[in-house]
Amino acid sequence: MKKIMIAGATSGSGKTSVTLGILSALSGQMRIQPYKVGPDYVDTKFHSRITGRPSRNIDSFLVPNNETLKYLFERDTNDLDLGVVEGVMGLYDGLGTDKDAHSSASIAKALAIPVVLVVNGRSASTSIAAIVKGFLTFDPAVPIVGVVVNNVMSQNHYELIKGAIERYVNVPVLGYLPFKKELALPSRQLGLVPDNELPEVDAKIAALGKLATAHIDLNQILALAGTSVDPQAPSPIVTHQVALTLGIAQDDAFNFYYQDNLEALREAGVVLKPFSPIKDKTLPADVDALYLGGGYPEEFAAQLAANTEMKQAIRNFSLADKPIYAECGGLMYLGKQLTTENGTYEMVGILDGSSTMTPRLKRFGYCEATPAKSSLIGMAGTKLVGHEFHHSVFAAQSGLEPILHMKKVRDGVVVDEWTGGYQVRQTFASYLHVHFYQSAAVFNGLLDRLGARVHASH
Repeated sequence: MKKIMIAGATSGSGKTSVTLGILSALSGQMRIQPYKVGPDYVDTKFHSRITGRPSRNIDSFLVPNNETLKYLFERDTNDLDLGVVEGVMGLYDGLGTDKDAHSSASIAKALAIPVVLVVNGRSASTSIAAIVKGFLTFDPAVPIVGVVVNNVMSQNHYELIKGAIERYVNVPVLGYLPFKKELALPSRQLGLVPDNELPEVDAKIAALGKLATAHIDLNQILALAGTSVDPQAPSPIVTHQVALTLGIAQDDAFNFYYQDNLEALREAGVVLKPFSPIKDKTLPADVDALYLGGGYPEEFAAQLAANTEMKQAIRNFSLADKPIYAECGGLMYLGKQLTTENGTYEMVGILDGSSTMTPRLKRFGYCEATPAKSSLIGMAGTKLVGHEFHHSVFAAQSGLEPILHMKKVRDGVVVDEWTGGYQVRQTFASYLHVHFYQSAAVFNGLLDRLGARVHASH
């Protein structure tokens, strides 16, 4: 499999538009595996929509072992032609000021992925050459192999920028995308509006593909791509087979799941039974535990509140002392109420507390979590890594105590500390998103506490 990374010089450079355009242009000709650097859930949905293959997150904070990252990148790729990696934020942006702290550049170096740098050409010409030169010299170990210019106003504008880069910087200019306001993808508080909520999304993606075909030298990108091989290695976290049937909430309100998490569950023998808290009236039959991921419950609060049968079914499941694991949107759903700008809606009510949407981000970014007492997510004192990203606050009533101690460490300094995460009976919910591949102990411990029974040796 060949491999290439599309990374923005800065956030807002248009790397997503360029990535989607390239994916659209090539997906009809090649078998492509898409990837996303960082913890984002939404961009991956667009990748998967285009390629028909679930996009994978590559994140060195959530998965701190480089060999595990390499495994996740290369697994099941023997029959594929190309891996396309979309970067996160700007090329050198990560956690704090360290250019190698979980940035796109650090992933490119760790996995030897050639980088196509996307620069924003709007309202500039020769100055773009200085920007490109700065990015190349800032860390010569980053394999930047070419440049694509975004937001170009005309062919003449592109020729000016291209000529300046070629005059002052020794790197090929691979083409451009013209400025097209009508092709901009709308955003909301957590990034792009998900693809399934955009009726015109396929037309926009097709248009970006046509522009990429017309204005970007795709053959040269393929020639500059590196090569990767599937190591056929065993999973570093799936150590044995288990018997467990897991009901998983999957609909427009709940759909933030890491593909590698789902694949790890299946590989361990877990049977996943999807259900919709919006539409279904009953839980799937014979499930041992429930998994409610993140998403946008606030956008579907009225429908969730109106489905009283499902809310009662989930309450009964918890009252029967069966395990429920919930992240972010799942936490909001399991509380008593959810207040949005449109009103207050009754939720499941397992947790004695309520969520309120806020106009600004309340938590954003990577964090460490330590359970103060043993719970579904981990034993007391276990160190977990994850991320929080939410525009809501959860206010617990006096009888509901948080069990996670959370902290954010940046450049070796603790810059914030807080508490979160709640357990009632065998129901655990928090704002924390976790990647199971952070360690075998975290994954297998969670399986045990979800009620998995060892089935056979792996």
